Amino acid sequence: MKVMIAGAGSVGSSIARELVINHHEVLLIDLQPEMADRADLEAVKWLIGDACELAVLQQAQLEEYDVVVSATGDDKVNLVVSLLAKSEFGIRRTVGRVNNPKNEWMFDDAWGVDVAVSTPRLMTALVEEAVEVGDLVRLLTLKTGEVYMVEFTVPHDSALIGRSIGRISWPEDTTMMAVVRDKTPFPPSADDVIEGGDEIFFITTPGAEPLLRRTLRDATR
Repeated sequence: MKVMIAGAGSVGSSIARELVINHHEVLLIDLQPEMADRADLEAVKWLIGDACELAVLQQAQLEEYDVVVSATGDDKVNLVVSLLAKSEFGIRRTVGRVNNPKNEWMFDDAWGVDVAVSTPRLMTALVEEAVEVGDLVRLLTLKTGEVYMVEFTVPHDSALIGRSIGRISWPEDTTMMAVVRDKTPFPPSADDVIEGGDEIFFITTPGAEPLLRRTLRDATR
């Protein structure tokens, strides 16, 4: 997969390193020439320039890329890069970093953003995941606010324990995506039995999330 990342700061660089490790082709675009000399990013292709400028993206031959990640520390830049990637180059998948949570409402398909990642929200979710066993935690907002990825850790006194996944009436517009048990993920099937400590990941909608929360809450003793 070919991925362009706008912004070679700590976030963009970390994403680039992980993608290279997983054998993806990565192009980093940044305004600062000294960034390209970093020894920890030798396997990454570089383009020094302003990713908000159409000429720079044309030089990068952006139309050849599968995914664009806007990871700068400026929300305005991230929105413009996402919009150009979608409208001018037809990029299939765009991911936009939200620096200020107050701006999250703008990161939608009107600006060409498929997935908005709010660092403060994600950090909060990770903290809540660690301390709020038995509560539904929203991890990511996908598809411009129309879909959420959420996680639920089954308490060891939950009435869900011992029940088959297929025998639970989950809300409409909610899909169970994965279960992590003993640090091992697996795709759930209708016959799988829920155990205490299971981490269950769902894809749901804003309308269905309260119903899912109620379903899980009512199942606790």
